[in-house]
Amino acid sequence: MRPAVEVADILRARGDCFREQNRSWLGYQQLNVLRAITACRTAALGGHLDACSHCDHQAISYNSCRNRHCPKCQAQARQRWLARREQDLISVPYFHVVFTLPHQLNPLCQRYPRLLYDLLFRASAQTMLEVAANPKHLGAKIGFLSILHTWGQNLRLHPHLHCVVPAGGFDPSYSRWVHPKYPFFLPVKVLSRVFRGKFLDLLQRVPRQSRPDFSSTLVHTLLQHDWVVYAKPAFGGPTHVLRYLGRYTHRVAISNQRLLSFDGHSVSFRWKDYAHGNKQRIMTLPGTEFLRRFCQHVLPRGFVRIRHFGYLASAHRTALLALARLQLAGQPRPDPRVAISQLATWRCPRCGANMCIGPNLTAQQLAFRCKLSDTS
Repeated sequence: MRPAVEVADILRARGDCFREQNRSWLGYQQLNVLRAITACRTAALGGHLDACSHCDHQAISYNSCRNRHCPKCQAQARQRWLARREQDLISVPYFHVVFTLPHQLNPLCQRYPRLLYDLLFRASAQTMLEVAANPKHLGAKIGFLSILHTWGQNLRLHPHLHCVVPAGGFDPSYSRWVHPKYPFFLPVKVLSRVFRGKFLDLLQRVPRQSRPDFSSTLVHTLLQHDWVVYAKPAFGGPTHVLRYLGRYTHRVAISNQRLLSFDGHSVSFRWKDYAHGNKQRIMTLPGTEFLRRFCQHVLPRGFVRIRHFGYLASAHRTALLALARLQLAGQPRPDPRVAISQLATWRCPRCGANMCIGPNLTAQQLAFRCKLSDTS
């Protein structure tokens, strides 16, 4: 079902005005994203013919822009990514840990996004690996994946990492699997303080020619408070983690489903107020302000926003996962394909089977097919 309002609709109505008002800071990457979203699934990109795998039903679909910031192009990419991650799952519970940068660093994130977000990945990874290796806490070599989100529910800048961590890890000699000592996996206060120290140390070690401009006052302010690190309780094994990951991996700043209305000038959308009991609220913004907030979450070109660390790093992932399964062999391994099969997004309207993507169509063939479908 097509949402009542889409980001593309706002761009077609207010995009030219927004570009004119914000020429001073809009770069090539932001402009490219805006063009891609505007043209996505329109005749401008051509189309293809879909056919049902069970019955003879056929349907014409316009081609997608496949831009990772497009709200309409993430479902299939997410499904393919989850299918590849099936081989990385092991039969243990999984934890969810969130690392958040203080809002005082937002101006630096806007000016130096590649550098600051890369430091966020490095500092959080070093923190997790170091604290987990400490015998006082776990005494194990762990693995995890980290997913970057830069937005809050109100579309303001809010850089944070979602880390999904299998419970436990290898002992220092890789001879046995170490299970967590605590139900919260690792102590949050320790993670917070180590994370703060790691990040500020990495920031001050950046070479002078590429170091951001920041004052000693800012560093002093950042040292006065504990940084926010949040750990959720374990949420189950492999079949649960696939669906859980699907909610975080290929998200964009706002989905079309959260948009409520657009009158040509103002946009209304739903948002969750985490500061006041997760209450659902409605926010209304001018179209140009909505697009400004949306564009500040466009990542630098080529920036990798999903990264693997520890024994899940690509260099030795296959061998160490095989070793982990041997050490956990006494436990049954649920079939993750059950969860993957539930992620289909495009089904036949007649019989409910999955629709298979067929051959591409030229613009002339597309117009001819559309005319046939209208007459029938």
